[in-house]
Amino acid sequence: MKKRLLYSVVIAVLGLNLFWGGYVYYSSAQAVDKDAVYDNLEVFTKALERVRSGYVDGDKLTYQDLIYGALKGMLNTLDPHSEFMDPRKFDELRKDTEGSFGGVGIVIGQKDGFLTVVAPMEDTPASRANVMAGDRVMKIDGKSAEKLTSEEALKRLRGEPGTDVTITFFRPSNSQTRDVKLTRAEIKVDTVKDLNGRREFPLGPNNIGYVRVTQFNEPTGGDLEKALNKLMGQGMKGLILDLRGNPGGLLDQAVKVCELFLPRGQLIVTTEGRMAPTVVSYSAHTGGKCQTIPIVVLVNGNSASASEIVAGCLQDVRPRAIILGEQTFGKGSVQSILPLDDGSALRLTTAKYYTPSHKVIHEKGITPDIEVPMSQEDEEALYYKRSPGGVDSFDSLDEGRKEAIRNLRDVQLDRAMDLLKGVVLLTQNSAAPKPVAKSK
Repeated sequence: MKKRLLYSVVIAVLGLNLFWGGYVYYSSAQAVDKDAVYDNLEVFTKALERVRSGYVDGDKLTYQDLIYGALKGMLNTLDPHSEFMDPRKFDELRKDTEGSFGGVGIVIGQKDGFLTVVAPMEDTPASRANVMAGDRVMKIDGKSAEKLTSEEALKRLRGEPGTDVTITFFRPSNSQTRDVKLTRAEIKVDTVKDLNGRREFPLGPNNIGYVRVTQFNEPTGGDLEKALNKLMGQGMKGLILDLRGNPGGLLDQAVKVCELFLPRGQLIVTTEGRMAPTVVSYSAHTGGKCQTIPIVVLVNGNSASASEIVAGCLQDVRPRAIILGEQTFGKGSVQSILPLDDGSALRLTTAKYYTPSHKVIHEKGITPDIEVPMSQEDEEALYYKRSPGGVDSFDSLDEGRKEAIRNLRDVQLDRAMDLLKGVVLLTQNSAAPKPVAKSK
């Protein structure tokens, strides 16, 4: 009896001990407050040390590798547009948004298994050295380019303006190989182009102008103003502003583009976020020179961000423009670039865009006034047709496909042309002096 009682007491004590130990362990595991910054940082640093000391190839890792990896993961969990940029990527972003870089001025791609010049850019070291479309890049500074990707080759060709690079070209048309020493220069990336992909801006039939904006970088607003001045000087009566396939860019350039078509003081866009000030409004600082020109804006599913700001603004401020094409992408969030001390940076979503009538752009996009769909196949064909060097620079396409692309009709552009013709004729008829009835 005493033994049974003793066993019962021991079992009860052991059970209580196990329960208490489990409770203490569970409590300690839950003790870190989700918003306690230092407690959670302690968890992070312990995990960092365990990876550094225990990972099988940990001796090949640096703390920077691990921290950069953690930052990339952290930013990627937020939304598709936030990201961590290491110093190299941040530097590339700055060059892209500045609209210029140090290079030799050639567009290259793969053709017949060789790195091939798709097109030399006008007025660049390459064009002045008689580099032509179709030339193959065999060596860069004496090193074979045979196994390089286009991206790897571009990295070697770019550099500080004033520095030299020697490229060995092979020209298939005459089977000649030559070494060309080029001095890198500042290469300007044109984002404002005419219908032929140039910067000539001829006036079309019925005095209708056409301008395509490929993205919004620092020179875009000024370059568009120059193009409009040239078209206005030729007597432009209507304008097609093509934003199809434009992924966006700088907010201030979207504002400058809108200013060209609006009266002073007109609200263009607002941003709303958590950072003070929570609401920021952007209005036209000056009255644009093209306030009365009828406009059709072309958009599609690849028109995003700054493109949607322009389309949404000109659609809201009626009757400023007619939006034609397809529903836009719906990327209406603001990414702020936050540099860090080591040369890296955060691209962080900090706000959302709203049109003048306070329509949200994000995840909704801009609905055209006139919907004109285009098939995926025709959109791809239009991309090939517009690319530097044209459809003939794509060796992967067979001759039948190339011929079909050459004969492609741009149904959205045709519809915009027809629409503007009617508007221009109506405007001219309304402005014409009425005949005065003679008294009998």
